[in-house]
Amino acid sequence: MCYGHHQSLPRSSLRRQSYDGDSDDTAIDDLRDRLAETEARLRRARAREAELSRRLEQMKRFVSVMEIMETYLERRCQEHKDRIARLFSPLSTK
Repeated sequence: MCYGHHQSLPRSSLRRQSYDGDSDDTAIDDLRDRLAETEARLRRARAREAELSRRLEQMKRFVSVMEIMETYLERRCQEHKDRIARLFSPLSTK
């Protein structure tokens, strides 16, 4: 499922960056930050998906109600046409 616009990271952030001193600790911190950002985006995407699914179900129920109403109104209209046709039809003599 698509979660909206894809935001790509700049190429420089994808390449291994050089760090001074404790490069392993800095790299780990950087990866943790990126992971936290990714998890936050994933949570937002899941929340958006849940909201869209909820709205889709509401729309489906609405369409079902509209179809029921349409069927009812078409039947009522036909009944009225039939009644009018009977009222204006010539009386048969017996």
